[in-house]
Amino acid sequence: MRLGISSLNNIIELKSDSIKSKRVSSYDKNEGNYDWKDISPSETVKIADVEGSGIIRHIWCTIASNERYYLRNIIIRMYWDNESLDKPSVEVPIGDFFGLGHAKHKNFVSLPLQMSPQSGKGFNSWWPMPFSNGFKITIENDTSKSIRFFYYIDYEFYEDGFQDGIKLGRFHAQWRRENPVIPKKVNPKNNKKYVKRKPIKFSYGGRNTDPLNENYTILKASGKGHYVGCHLDIDNITFMPWFFNWPGEGDDMIFIDEDIDKQVVTLHGTGTEDYVNQAWGQRQKYFAPYHGTIKPGGFNWWGKISYYRYHIEDPIYFNQKIVITIEHGHDNHRKDDWSSTAYWYQTEPHDHSLFPELLDKKGRRPRRHILHNIRKSLCLITIFSLICYGIFLIIF
Repeated sequence: MRLGISSLNNIIELKSDSIKSKRVSSYDKNEGNYDWKDISPSETVKIADVEGSGIIRHIWCTIASNERYYLRNIIIRMYWDNESLDKPSVEVPIGDFFGLGHAKHKNFVSLPLQMSPQSGKGFNSWWPMPFSNGFKITIENDTSKSIRFFYYIDYEFYEDGFQDGIKLGRFHAQWRRENPVIPKKVNPKNNKKYVKRKPIKFSYGGRNTDPLNENYTILKASGKGHYVGCHLDIDNITFMPWFFNWPGEGDDMIFIDEDIDKQVVTLHGTGTEDYVNQAWGQRQKYFAPYHGTIKPGGFNWWGKISYYRYHIEDPIYFNQKIVITIEHGHDNHRKDDWSSTAYWYQTEPHDHSLFPELLDKKGRRPRRHILHNIRKSLCLITIFSLICYGIFLIIF
């Protein structure tokens, strides 16, 4: 039996009688329409606890919450095959898990993750998630108010188990944030300080001689497995309207197995927009199956940006360990707010010490920009003035 294959090419294939379609959902057990689970502040609820073997094929959820940053303050955790509750394979703020950071929701489509109408509040994951001895999924409400959580978890259940299940990597996801990243202050070529008001040197000078320590880290993992991608969420706080203020231009640098100890880059890229399969400091929204831009940023790329790159057709394999990094600006010259969610499959047990400690509520909170608030206020004042003027013309 072939496992983990699902497409239009094999949808006609009839499965063994031992394979059953199963679902865990928040439906009203009293057959009414109260189809959600209430979760109080500071409460962690187990929304699924399944025994046996199978593969999760699809997860959908939506959330009713009045808190501004609820997508960063609700945490989803997943456990495979009787893992300890203090060592989840997935530990990510729920909005970031479903493909977009900054505590935002927007309509977008990729192959493994989607946010759907209304206004991107329908969250979907299509990552396959195998398990041999059951799985657990929990939701922690770290907001200050109760939430209503609606969900489906659709999975295949194998009554006879699966013989080649040992070959199936377990799904993992890891969230990171550096707010802000630490910029390089001195040009190693001439030992002179970089000055932001001279952006030619700021953007193109220098030489990256210590990428493992100075680059932004997307993922650290050990074991055998393959990395299947990430989304990058950058808040461009380097307000520089007098020059090209592109916060990217950083090369992706991936270190695999023995190259980590040697501090030699295994896979070397050519720039942020190149890593996410786009070009020339993209300014447009774009959604493809494996790459895209959900939020392109504002004037001169200022403010919040979100890119994704999923290695579905080109997973990156490792036999012992892997470190995924990317420069924050060329040669790490920029000081911006970076966060990311990485997705990968690997053997268990995973090394949970390589997971960063989940930041507290304050550490997860997105930035608010005074100038953005001023701009919004001016827009509201202008609209209100035009309405008042129109009413004045009608009356008088």
